[in-house]
Amino acid sequence: MEKNEKAVTTDDEPQINYRGVKAMPFVIGNETFEKLGTLGTSSNLLVYLTTVFNMKSITATTLVNIFNGTTNVATLLGAFLCDTYFGRYQTLGFASVASFMGMLLLSLTAAIAKLHPPHCEANERGTCPGPTPWQMAFLLSSLGLLVVGAGGIRPCNLAFGADQFNPNTESGKRGISSFFNWYYFTFTFAMMVSITFIVYVQSNVSWAWGLAIPTFLMLLSCVLFFIGSRIYVKLKPEGSPLKSIVQVIVAAVKKRQLKLPEQPWLSLFNNIPTSSINSKLPYTDQFRFLDKAAIRTPEDQLNSDGSAANPWRLCSMQQVEQVKCLMRVIPIWVAASIYCVATVQQQTYVVFQALQSDRRLGNTNFTIPAASYIVFTMLGLTIWIPIYDRIIVPTLRRFTGKEDGITVLQKMGSGIVVAIVTMLISALVEERRRTLALTNPIGIDPRRGAISSLSGIWLVPQLTLVGLSEAFTVIGEVEFYYKQFPENMRSIGGSFLFVGFAGASYLSSFLVSVVHRTTSGAATGEWLPEDLNKGRLDYFYYMVAGLEVINLGYFIMCAKWYKYKGSDTGVHEVDMGKMQSEKDKPLV
Repeated sequence: MEKNEKAVTTDDEPQINYRGVKAMPFVIGNETFEKLGTLGTSSNLLVYLTTVFNMKSITATTLVNIFNGTTNVATLLGAFLCDTYFGRYQTLGFASVASFMGMLLLSLTAAIAKLHPPHCEANERGTCPGPTPWQMAFLLSSLGLLVVGAGGIRPCNLAFGADQFNPNTESGKRGISSFFNWYYFTFTFAMMVSITFIVYVQSNVSWAWGLAIPTFLMLLSCVLFFIGSRIYVKLKPEGSPLKSIVQVIVAAVKKRQLKLPEQPWLSLFNNIPTSSINSKLPYTDQFRFLDKAAIRTPEDQLNSDGSAANPWRLCSMQQVEQVKCLMRVIPIWVAASIYCVATVQQQTYVVFQALQSDRRLGNTNFTIPAASYIVFTMLGLTIWIPIYDRIIVPTLRRFTGKEDGITVLQKMGSGIVVAIVTMLISALVEERRRTLALTNPIGIDPRRGAISSLSGIWLVPQLTLVGLSEAFTVIGEVEFYYKQFPENMRSIGGSFLFVGFAGASYLSSFLVSVVHRTTSGAATGEWLPEDLNKGRLDYFYYMVAGLEVINLGYFIMCAKWYKYKGSDTGVHEVDMGKMQSEKDKPLV
């Protein structure tokens, strides 16, 4: 990785001093403490609402779902504002402060008795007083600030960290790839600490202390971020990238009757502003209907600086290529979102499996909490990432000659294959768990039914494998969006990851609902009842595995069709000298 490199710039542009590794303690420290502060709280929010705010389960579940969904969708708005108006540094600074204020208000709802309903004993649940309107308003204010914070932090912090490396040098490119791996490593580490230590304090010591600790960590996150302000690379926003996309589409529709030129890479209008932060893109022959937006007709006038007088009628070839970049990414994003359906199952139904398994630790009386098994996913990912980054990538690099060992899409495809294996193993384990629950139970859960004699340790392989799968696909997805989106849209690219997570959750809920309704009256019985022993969760896992097999085939087709941004395959480099002499000549 680079330590301190200066970018080559023109006389009209300020020199960029890339600090690379020197900026990482502040960027990754900010990210780690932010996740330590918010993840544990959000993962335990359902318990907080039902125990402290005396909410009914259905009300609390609805509120948490709305909160999580809004948080993921807010990343799109945060990315738009970041790329259009404020830039990543200002957006991250504002969002970090908003998250701290949200955590502070939430901790006050636990510490101050007047900000939450009176405590209610378990045998009084039916008559417990709920929150008053102003208590609810205070709670929603804290959650609203957390949404604002997450909407700004999630899409921007990854791109901001990668901005600290020079993308035009070999050491900078390696630094960016390594940063993506270590970013996810710290992200996973923070999740492990959050759902173990912080959740334990909240549930077993005190909610006031359990929320005060992450609030303090969020304050440390803000402090670390602002301490590094003097050495950050702060790229300025160029204006609305979405406006440019719409302009290309509108101009292409207006000129849909025109005939495409035989050599569009030489003939299309291609003015490039000197202040643009986007890299120069060569012409590609995909989505050729968009090329018509860059055909100059006698009616199209130019400004004195060579730009189009009416950008809604004439766009540059660079604008068109940027839109093509976005359109090429979308099919890959769809496949990545469907992939996440498999990972969602390892965060939901695996908990229900654990509840009806033998969770005793060895010969002791200690029982592992059902939700804590998810830690093995993060543990597997945390162990794998350093091995992959420091041992496997250098080895693959020697064989393939590629700086990352394998391409980003190959990495993502490998993760989808591992996800298929994970779902098949999950189905086999569930089939065995159910058989032993029916033939050799060790007890009865009053709410769910017989507890299988199969040890919960048998859930560890599938959870570890899904962590390995995420190390390939999710990290690859993050790197893919950063590298393939135009530079002025990288924050929007970062938001695609979280919108994909939201889409996978919605798709998983849809599948569960359809399977529940379809199998309720079936001869084979309901697949997903409250008591898993009366259902066939293994069939559902096989169905998800089948979905992922279809998704893998779709992904391979998209990957073969995909052309990397700026690659030399099927593209034409534009001779700017020729373009300069051609740009004043209308084609029609």
